[in-house]
Amino acid sequence: MRRIYTPDLIPGMITAEDVYNFNDQLIFPKGYKLTDKAITMLASYSIPFIKIEESSLASAKIPEPEKPSIKNSPSYLDTLSASPEFKQFKQDFEEHLDNFQSSINDMVEKNAPIDANQMLQGSMDILKDARGGFHVFDMLHNMRQFDDQTYAHCINVSLICNVFAGWLGWSEEDTKIVTMCGLLHDIGKLKIPDSIIRKPAKLTDEEYNVVKTHSLEGYKILVNSQVHDHVRNAALMHHERYDGSGYPLGLSGNKIDMFAQVVAIADVYDAMTSARIYRPALCPFKVVSLFEVEGLQKYEPKLILTFLENVVNTYLQNNVRLNNGVVGRIVMINKASLSRPIIQTDDAYIDLMYTPELHIEALV
Repeated sequence: MRRIYTPDLIPGMITAEDVYNFNDQLIFPKGYKLTDKAITMLASYSIPFIKIEESSLASAKIPEPEKPSIKNSPSYLDTLSASPEFKQFKQDFEEHLDNFQSSINDMVEKNAPIDANQMLQGSMDILKDARGGFHVFDMLHNMRQFDDQTYAHCINVSLICNVFAGWLGWSEEDTKIVTMCGLLHDIGKLKIPDSIIRKPAKLTDEEYNVVKTHSLEGYKILVNSQVHDHVRNAALMHHERYDGSGYPLGLSGNKIDMFAQVVAIADVYDAMTSARIYRPALCPFKVVSLFEVEGLQKYEPKLILTFLENVVNTYLQNNVRLNNGVVGRIVMINKASLSRPIIQTDDAYIDLMYTPELHIEALV
Protein backbone atom coordinates (compact mmCIF):
# COMPACT_ATOMS: atom_id res chain seq x y z
CA MET A 1 0.00 0.00 0.00
CA ARG A 2 1.04 3.62 -0.48
CA ARG A 3 0.02 6.81 1.28
CA ILE A 4 -1.37 9.36 -1.21
CA TYR A 5 -2.30 12.94 -0.31
CA THR A 6 -5.91 13.81 -1.11
CA PRO A 7 -5.07 16.48 -3.76
CA ASP A 8 -3.07 13.80 -5.62
CA LEU A 9 -5.81 11.17 -5.73
CA ILE A 10 -7.25 10.23 -9.13
CA PRO A 11 -10.34 8.18 -10.05
CA GLY A 12 -9.69 4.46 -10.23
CA MET A 13 -7.40 4.24 -7.23
CA ILE A 14 -8.47 1.66 -4.64
CA THR A 15 -8.43 2.19 -0.87
CA ALA A 16 -6.02 -0.08 1.01
CA GLU A 17 -7.83 0.31 4.36
CA ASP A 18 -11.09 1.61 5.80
CA VAL A 19 -11.38 5.43 5.66
CA TYR A 20 -13.00 7.23 8.60
CA ASN A 21 -13.96 10.85 9.26
CA PHE A 22 -13.15 12.85 12.41
CA ASN A 23 -16.14 11.35 14.25
CA ASP A 24 -14.91 7.80 13.54
CA GLN A 25 -17.68 7.21 11.01
CA LEU A 26 -16.82 4.99 8.05
CA ILE A 27 -16.66 6.93 4.77
CA PHE A 28 -15.27 4.26 2.43
CA PRO A 29 -14.42 0.61 3.15
CA LYS A 30 -11.16 -1.09 2.21
CA GLY A 31 -11.17 -2.01 -1.48
CA TYR A 32 -13.35 0.93 -2.54
CA LYS A 33 -12.66 2.27 -6.05
CA LEU A 34 -12.44 6.04 -5.93
CA THR A 35 -14.51 8.30 -8.19
CA ASP A 36 -14.40 12.05 -8.75
CA LYS A 37 -17.31 12.41 -6.31
CA ALA A 38 -15.56 10.25 -3.69
CA ILE A 39 -12.36 12.32 -3.92
CA THR A 40 -14.38 15.52 -3.53
CA MET A 41 -16.02 14.03 -0.43
CA LEU A 42 -12.61 13.28 1.10
CA ALA A 43 -11.56 16.87 0.51
CA SER A 44 -14.76 18.17 2.08
CA TYR A 45 -13.97 16.15 5.23
CA SER A 46 -10.47 17.72 5.26
CA ILE A 47 -8.82 14.29 5.23
CA PRO A 48 -5.21 15.00 4.23
CA PHE A 49 -4.28 11.55 2.90
CA ILE A 50 -5.40 7.91 2.61
CA LYS A 51 -3.65 4.63 1.87
CA ILE A 52 -4.06 3.21 -1.65
CA GLU A 53 -3.47 -0.30 -3.05
CA GLU A 54 -0.21 -0.41 -5.00
CA SER A 55 -1.82 -2.50 -7.72
CA SER A 56 -4.24 0.29 -8.57
CA LEU A 57 -1.33 2.68 -9.19
CA ALA A 58 0.23 0.58 -11.97
CA SER A 59 -1.76 2.12 -14.79
CA ALA A 60 -2.15 5.53 -13.20
CA LYS A 61 0.30 8.35 -13.39
CA ILE A 62 0.02 10.37 -10.20
CA PRO A 63 0.13 14.07 -11.05
CA GLU A 64 2.38 16.38 -9.12
CA PRO A 65 0.66 19.72 -9.48
CA GLU A 66 2.37 22.88 -8.37
CA LYS A 67 0.76 23.75 -5.08
CA PRO A 68 0.13 27.37 -4.14
CA SER A 69 2.02 28.61 -1.11
CA ILE A 70 -0.04 28.48 2.07
CA LYS A 71 2.12 31.14 3.66
CA ASN A 72 1.59 33.63 0.83
CA SER A 73 -2.01 32.78 -0.03
CA PRO A 74 -4.88 35.01 1.14
CA SER A 75 -5.76 33.99 4.70
CA TYR A 76 -9.09 32.45 5.58
CA LEU A 77 -9.88 35.44 7.81
CA ASP A 78 -9.07 37.88 5.00
CA THR A 79 -11.40 35.96 2.70
CA LEU A 80 -14.04 35.99 5.41
CA SER A 81 -13.71 39.74 6.01
CA ALA A 82 -14.30 40.45 2.32
CA SER A 83 -17.30 38.14 2.00
CA PRO A 84 -20.91 39.39 1.64
CA GLU A 85 -21.89 37.00 4.45
CA PHE A 86 -19.57 38.64 6.95
CA LYS A 87 -20.54 42.17 5.91
CA GLN A 88 -24.21 41.30 6.46
CA PHE A 89 -23.37 39.62 9.79
CA LYS A 90 -21.48 42.71 10.96
CA GLN A 91 -24.32 45.01 9.95
CA ASP A 92 -26.94 42.85 11.70
CA PHE A 93 -24.75 42.55 14.79
CA GLU A 94 -24.23 46.30 15.12
CA GLU A 95 -27.94 47.02 14.67
CA HIS A 96 -28.85 44.42 17.28
CA LEU A 97 -26.19 45.81 19.62
CA ASP A 98 -27.68 49.31 19.51
CA ASN A 99 -31.22 48.05 20.10
CA PHE A 100 -30.15 45.63 22.83
CA GLN A 101 -28.16 48.27 24.70
CA SER A 102 -31.09 50.68 24.63
CA SER A 103 -33.57 48.02 25.82
CA ILE A 104 -31.35 46.80 28.65
CA ASN A 105 -30.59 50.30 29.89
CA ASP A 106 -34.30 51.16 29.94
CA MET A 107 -35.01 47.99 31.84
CA VAL A 108 -32.35 48.57 34.49
CA GLU A 109 -32.61 52.36 34.84
CA LYS A 110 -36.33 52.93 34.19
CA ASN A 111 -37.75 49.58 35.30
CA ALA A 112 -39.17 49.11 31.79
CA PRO A 113 -40.65 45.66 31.02
CA ILE A 114 -38.52 43.14 29.12
CA ASP A 115 -39.59 42.54 25.53
CA ALA A 116 -38.05 39.07 25.41
CA ASN A 117 -39.37 38.27 21.94
CA GLN A 118 -37.86 41.42 20.43
CA MET A 119 -34.49 40.80 22.07
CA LEU A 120 -34.45 37.17 20.99
CA GLN A 121 -35.45 38.06 17.45
CA GLY A 122 -32.34 40.22 17.10
CA SER A 123 -30.05 37.28 17.83
CA MET A 124 -32.08 34.96 15.61
CA ASP A 125 -31.84 37.45 12.73
CA ILE A 126 -28.05 37.53 13.06
CA LEU A 127 -27.90 33.75 12.95
CA LYS A 128 -30.30 33.56 10.00
CA ASP A 129 -28.19 35.91 7.89
CA ALA A 130 -24.95 34.19 8.98
CA ARG A 131 -25.81 30.99 7.11
CA GLY A 132 -23.47 30.25 4.25
CA GLY A 133 -19.94 29.01 3.73
CA PHE A 134 -18.60 30.43 6.99
CA HIS A 135 -19.30 29.43 10.58
CA VAL A 136 -20.67 31.72 13.30
CA PHE A 137 -17.47 31.18 15.31
CA ASP A 138 -15.43 32.49 12.37
CA MET A 139 -17.70 35.53 12.21
CA LEU A 140 -17.34 36.21 15.93
CA HIS A 141 -13.56 35.84 15.77
CA ASN A 142 -13.54 38.65 13.20
CA MET A 143 -15.81 40.84 15.38
CA ARG A 144 -13.41 41.51 18.23
CA GLN A 145 -13.18 45.27 17.76
CA PHE A 146 -15.84 46.06 20.38
CA ASP A 147 -14.19 47.27 23.59
CA ASP A 148 -17.18 46.16 25.60
CA GLN A 149 -17.53 43.69 28.43
CA THR A 150 -21.31 43.64 28.75
CA TYR A 151 -23.53 44.35 25.73
CA ALA A 152 -21.50 42.85 22.86
CA HIS A 153 -20.34 40.04 25.14
CA CYS A 154 -23.94 39.13 25.95
CA ILE A 155 -24.84 38.97 22.26
CA ASN A 156 -21.76 36.84 21.56
CA VAL A 157 -22.72 34.45 24.35
CA SER A 158 -26.29 34.23 23.06
CA LEU A 159 -25.06 33.25 19.59
CA ILE A 160 -22.61 30.70 21.00
CA CYS A 161 -25.35 29.22 23.20
CA ASN A 162 -27.62 28.89 20.18
CA VAL A 163 -25.00 26.97 18.19
CA PHE A 164 -24.04 24.92 21.25
CA ALA A 165 -27.68 23.85 21.73
CA GLY A 166 -27.66 22.60 18.16
CA TRP A 167 -24.59 20.48 18.88
CA LEU A 168 -26.41 19.05 21.90
CA GLY A 169 -29.50 18.22 19.84
CA TRP A 170 -31.82 20.41 21.91
CA SER A 171 -35.35 21.24 20.78
CA GLU A 172 -36.16 24.50 19.02
CA GLU A 173 -37.92 25.80 22.13
CA ASP A 174 -35.02 25.01 24.47
CA THR A 175 -32.61 26.50 21.94
CA LYS A 176 -34.53 29.78 22.03
CA ILE A 177 -34.57 29.73 25.83
CA VAL A 178 -30.81 29.17 26.14
CA THR A 179 -30.21 31.90 23.54
CA MET A 180 -32.20 34.25 25.80
CA CYS A 181 -30.19 32.99 28.79
CA GLY A 182 -27.03 34.10 26.99
CA LEU A 183 -28.45 37.52 26.22
CA LEU A 184 -29.34 38.31 29.83
CA HIS A 185 -26.75 36.33 31.81
CA ASP A 186 -24.59 39.39 32.61
CA ILE A 187 -27.35 41.96 33.09
CA GLY A 188 -26.28 42.35 36.72
CA LYS A 189 -23.00 43.94 35.59
CA LEU A 190 -24.94 47.11 34.85
CA LYS A 191 -25.19 47.50 38.62
CA ILE A 192 -21.39 47.43 38.98
CA PRO A 193 -19.54 50.80 38.82
CA ASP A 194 -17.86 51.50 35.47
CA SER A 195 -14.68 52.36 37.35
CA ILE A 196 -14.40 48.68 38.28
CA ILE A 197 -15.79 47.07 35.11
CA ARG A 198 -13.43 49.08 32.88
CA LYS A 199 -10.43 49.25 35.18
CA PRO A 200 -7.30 48.85 32.97
CA ALA A 201 -5.44 46.83 35.58
CA LYS A 202 -5.86 43.82 37.82
CA LEU A 203 -8.71 44.21 40.28
CA THR A 204 -8.06 44.29 43.99
CA ASP A 205 -9.66 41.59 46.13
CA GLU A 206 -12.25 44.10 47.28
CA GLU A 207 -13.08 45.15 43.70
CA TYR A 208 -13.30 41.53 42.58
CA ASN A 209 -15.76 40.82 45.38
CA VAL A 210 -17.90 43.69 44.09
CA VAL A 211 -17.83 42.22 40.57
CA LYS A 212 -18.90 38.83 41.92
CA THR A 213 -22.15 40.38 43.14
CA HIS A 214 -23.31 40.80 39.53
CA SER A 215 -24.82 37.30 39.37
CA LEU A 216 -27.09 37.96 42.35
CA GLU A 217 -27.86 41.49 41.09
CA GLY A 218 -28.86 40.01 37.72
CA TYR A 219 -31.21 37.57 39.39
CA LYS A 220 -32.80 40.42 41.38
CA ILE A 221 -33.43 42.36 38.16
CA LEU A 222 -35.05 39.35 36.47
CA VAL A 223 -36.89 37.75 39.41
CA ASN A 224 -40.17 39.58 38.75
CA SER A 225 -39.80 39.80 34.96
CA GLN A 226 -41.70 37.82 32.36
CA VAL A 227 -38.83 35.51 31.47
CA HIS A 228 -38.34 31.76 31.80
CA ASP A 229 -36.99 30.36 35.08
CA HIS A 230 -33.93 29.09 33.18
CA VAL A 231 -33.11 32.71 32.21
CA ARG A 232 -33.23 33.82 35.85
CA ASN A 233 -31.15 30.83 36.89
CA ALA A 234 -28.56 31.49 34.19
CA ALA A 235 -28.07 35.04 35.51
CA LEU A 236 -27.66 33.65 39.04
CA MET A 237 -25.66 30.48 38.33
CA HIS A 238 -23.40 31.07 35.32
CA HIS A 239 -20.36 31.35 37.61
CA GLU A 240 -21.18 28.17 39.52
CA ARG A 241 -18.85 25.26 38.69
CA TYR A 242 -19.51 21.54 38.51
CA ASP A 243 -16.92 20.80 41.22
CA GLY A 244 -18.48 23.32 43.63
CA SER A 245 -15.72 25.92 43.25
CA GLY A 246 -17.92 28.66 41.78
CA TYR A 247 -20.11 31.44 43.18
CA PRO A 248 -22.38 32.87 44.56
CA LEU A 249 -23.89 29.72 46.13
CA GLY A 250 -21.10 27.18 45.73
CA LEU A 251 -23.46 24.77 43.94
CA SER A 252 -22.09 21.58 42.38
CA GLY A 253 -23.12 18.90 39.89
CA ASN A 254 -26.75 18.73 38.83
CA LYS A 255 -27.77 21.33 41.42
CA ILE A 256 -26.72 23.86 38.78
CA ASP A 257 -29.40 24.59 36.18
CA MET A 258 -28.41 22.83 32.91
CA PHE A 259 -29.06 26.01 30.91
CA ALA A 260 -26.76 27.93 33.26
CA GLN A 261 -24.09 25.28 32.70
CA VAL A 262 -24.28 25.81 28.94
CA VAL A 263 -24.07 29.59 29.44
CA ALA A 264 -21.06 29.15 31.75
CA ILE A 265 -19.03 27.44 29.00
CA ALA A 266 -20.08 29.93 26.32
CA ASP A 267 -19.35 32.83 28.70
CA VAL A 268 -15.81 31.70 29.51
CA TYR A 269 -15.00 30.84 25.88
CA ASP A 270 -16.12 34.25 24.61
CA ALA A 271 -14.45 36.15 27.45
CA MET A 272 -11.09 34.48 26.84
CA THR A 273 -11.19 34.80 23.03
CA SER A 274 -12.11 38.51 23.26
CA ALA A 275 -9.64 41.32 23.92
CA ARG A 276 -9.81 43.09 27.25
CA ILE A 277 -8.38 46.42 28.34
CA TYR A 278 -5.65 44.61 30.25
CA ARG A 279 -4.83 41.81 27.75
CA PRO A 280 -5.19 40.82 24.07
CA ALA A 281 -7.59 38.13 22.91
CA LEU A 282 -6.39 34.56 23.41
CA CYS A 283 -6.13 32.23 20.43
CA PRO A 284 -9.11 29.81 20.40
CA PHE A 285 -6.74 26.83 20.54
CA LYS A 286 -5.07 28.27 23.65
CA VAL A 287 -8.52 28.52 25.21
CA VAL A 288 -9.32 24.94 24.21
CA SER A 289 -6.06 23.78 25.83
CA LEU A 290 -7.03 25.54 29.06
CA PHE A 291 -10.44 23.85 28.99
CA GLU A 292 -8.71 20.49 28.43
CA VAL A 293 -6.61 20.99 31.56
CA GLU A 294 -9.45 21.74 33.99
CA GLY A 295 -12.68 21.44 32.00
CA LEU A 296 -13.70 17.98 33.13
CA GLN A 297 -13.61 19.12 36.74
CA LYS A 298 -15.15 22.57 36.34
CA TYR A 299 -17.89 21.71 33.83
CA GLU A 300 -20.33 18.86 33.24
CA PRO A 301 -18.27 16.33 31.21
CA LYS A 302 -20.74 15.70 28.39
CA LEU A 303 -21.31 19.42 27.88
CA ILE A 304 -17.65 20.43 27.81
CA LEU A 305 -16.59 17.52 25.58
CA THR A 306 -19.40 18.24 23.11
CA PHE A 307 -18.46 21.91 23.04
CA LEU A 308 -14.72 21.39 22.57
CA GLU A 309 -15.02 18.67 19.94
CA ASN A 310 -17.34 20.81 17.86
CA VAL A 311 -15.69 24.18 18.35
CA VAL A 312 -12.29 22.98 17.11
CA ASN A 313 -13.92 21.58 13.98
CA THR A 314 -15.25 25.06 13.16
CA TYR A 315 -11.62 26.16 12.66
CA LEU A 316 -10.70 23.46 10.12
CA GLN A 317 -9.02 24.98 7.04
CA ASN A 318 -8.11 28.15 8.96
CA ASN A 319 -4.56 29.40 8.49
CA VAL A 320 -2.59 29.56 11.73
CA ARG A 321 0.81 30.75 12.91
CA LEU A 322 2.81 28.48 15.17
CA ASN A 323 5.04 29.72 17.97
CA ASN A 324 8.11 29.14 15.76
CA GLY A 325 6.72 31.54 13.13
CA VAL A 326 5.68 28.85 10.64
CA VAL A 327 2.33 29.47 8.90
CA GLY A 328 0.14 26.54 7.96
CA ARG A 329 -3.43 25.33 7.61
CA ILE A 330 -5.43 23.16 10.02
CA VAL A 331 -6.30 19.99 8.10
CA MET A 332 -7.17 17.44 10.78
CA ILE A 333 -8.24 17.46 14.42
CA ASN A 334 -6.69 15.03 16.91
CA LYS A 335 -9.57 13.73 19.04
CA ALA A 336 -7.12 12.70 21.76
CA SER A 337 -5.72 16.24 21.97
CA LEU A 338 -8.20 18.72 20.55
CA SER A 339 -5.97 21.77 20.97
CA ARG A 340 -3.16 20.15 18.97
CA PRO A 341 -4.35 19.45 15.39
CA ILE A 342 -2.41 18.45 12.28
CA ILE A 343 -1.07 21.45 10.36
CA GLN A 344 -0.23 21.49 6.65
CA THR A 345 2.62 23.84 5.72
CA ASP A 346 4.20 24.48 2.33
CA ASP A 347 6.78 21.80 3.03
CA ALA A 348 5.27 19.22 5.38
CA TYR A 349 2.51 18.07 7.70
CA ILE A 350 3.08 18.84 11.38
CA ASP A 351 1.23 16.76 13.95
CA LEU A 352 1.18 18.98 17.03
CA MET A 353 0.24 16.04 19.23
CA TYR A 354 3.75 14.68 18.67
CA THR A 355 5.61 18.00 18.65
CA PRO A 356 5.08 19.34 22.19
CA GLU A 357 7.57 22.17 21.63
CA LEU A 358 5.14 23.71 19.11
CA HIS A 359 1.67 25.15 19.54
CA ILE A 360 -0.78 27.39 17.66
CA GLU A 361 -0.06 31.00 18.49
CA ALA A 362 -2.73 32.73 16.40
CA LEU A 363 -5.28 32.39 13.63
CA VAL A 364 -4.08 34.35 10.58
